Amino acid sequence: MDSNIAQAVQEELTCVICVNTLIDPVTIDCGHSFCRPCLCLSWEEAQTPARCPVCRVPFQQRDFSTDILLKRLVSIARKASFRQFLSSEEHAFKTNEKIKRMLCRVDKNMLCSPSQKHQANRHCPMEGAAEQHREKILKEMRSVWERIQEIQRIINEEGRIIDEWVSYVTMHKVITSDIYEMLHPNFQEERKQYSEILTNEETVVLQQLKKREAQMLQKKKDLRKLYQELVKTYQKPDVELLQNVKYILARCEAMLVFMPKTMKPELSAHPIPGLIDSLSQYGREFFFGHETQNINMMFDHVQMFGPTCAVSFLNFDGINYFAVSGAQIFCSGKHYWELSVDDSLDWAVGIYRNCKTMNEPVIIDPEDVFLLLCVKDDIGYSIFTTSPMLRHYIEKPLGKIGIFLDLENGSVSFLNVAKSSLIWRYPTSSFHFPVRAFYSTGHKLPLIM
Repeated sequence: MDSNIAQAVQEELTCVICVNTLIDPVTIDCGHSFCRPCLCLSWEEAQTPARCPVCRVPFQQRDFSTDILLKRLVSIARKASFRQFLSSEEHAFKTNEKIKRMLCRVDKNMLCSPSQKHQANRHCPMEGAAEQHREKILKEMRSVWERIQEIQRIINEEGRIIDEWVSYVTMHKVITSDIYEMLHPNFQEERKQYSEILTNEETVVLQQLKKREAQMLQKKKDLRKLYQELVKTYQKPDVELLQNVKYILARCEAMLVFMPKTMKPELSAHPIPGLIDSLSQYGREFFFGHETQNINMMFDHVQMFGPTCAVSFLNFDGINYFAVSGAQIFCSGKHYWELSVDDSLDWAVGIYRNCKTMNEPVIIDPEDVFLLLCVKDDIGYSIFTTSPMLRHYIEKPLGKIGIFLDLENGSVSFLNVAKSSLIWRYPTSSFHFPVRAFYSTGHKLPLIM
């Protein structure tokens, strides 16, 4: 091939970002082509939206397919360049040319002479073996890049959790102070001590979260460095690549084995002396109905069918649960009851606005539903309350949940009975309407205590 033509072809196969031969080439919508790793690294640091490095056209898409034609042309050009190199250096290793073009399939990481030890081994041309290893490197590059993105998601999530943790403990101090004021207005020293316990736990967990965040940032930095080393290894001449590839692939395997999970902080269930005894005075005979009805509850709406005071059916995010609604309508006063949640992984307890007419489907505003939810997820479980939807960073209650309904100030509280601790208390004047009790479980009907 004419040298000018060869040079022109090589220029067309060069990435404008790294100024090297294209690696795993991708062509974006504007028609320009780049190395996939160059584009990934460039767009990772870019402001949204990302732009083409050549024409500056903005792009939202981040996931592109390999340009197969360009990839084949790059491979052909690389092999042609290697053979040209061998030809130009023929005088330097006439007797060793055949040896240098052989790769032992058994050792795979070394060039070997056809000695007696390796006479039985199958050999292949060096450039063919180098291309096979480049495919392995590409595969590892994609895996490393996916891990980098996964760790970034974890970093973003843990940053959000840090902010929510500080806010959550602050809210918990406020609602606990309200409970002390209601039950023990003269216990100022005990209330102060309780607040200090929460502050100390907040500080310890916050330090753990920030340490974890720093570890994640370092892990991302290390993986990014490894990714760049893979790119450099891919670009090396065949002989150097074959000599170094085993080491870099082993490093990839070691670094990709461990993948950290998001840390979920939990506030301990600190007991409040006399809490359950003080509220038990408002306990009363309590029961749920048993007529069939169907309740579909999603977080954009609550739709109820059938008569009131009935065995119900709850649909939560596409999963079906048994549920019941209370027979009593609460219009005034203070009321306390307990429900067992020991045997259920997913449950919901609380109250919802009473509907006067239930013969026709009734849409209940989500702001009129006050539930404590335990939902099984990938990291075990999560605790939420509705109206508004709020994640709770508190240990999972076992045994019984206490519900204290105070219609004098329009609030409902949830308690961990076994620990005599407060889970959550809705602010005063959260609602001003008659309500019914609600209970849902993933696999059985409730046990009323």
